[in-house]
Amino acid sequence: MTVYEYKVVPAPTRGRKAAGVKTPEARFALGFEQVLNEMGRDGWEYLRADILPSEERQGLTSSHTVYRSVLVFRRAIAASEPVVEGLRADAAQAAPAPVAPPLTAQRCDPADETPKTDKT
Repeated sequence: MTVYEYKVVPAPTRGRKAAGVKTPEARFALGFEQVLNEMGRDGWEYLRADILPSEERQGLTSSHTVYRSVLVFRRAIAASEPVVEGLRADAAQAAPAPVAPPLTAQRCDPADETPKTDKT
């Protein structure tokens, strides 16, 4: 079974200028092409483009829906890399360690050598 990791990046919203690229459509296509090539060099395979709704605040009390275009990429995780709960081992190591519960304070009565739990 092949296991994949995914990466979602914002789709370009503006074209990029270059020599010989004159029309807005060609500039936009160039920007899109450059993102695909950059991700491909890092081993990411392009899957699809999606348009997803995003709720954003408008003013102090209201919100509105904005639609965002994103590009979805994936790459296979090498079989030699152990998978921990859906994450690669190096990603799992970056997760913060769980916090131990707080210790209860103990006090000693000078007349008695046995510690007593402080319940204040």
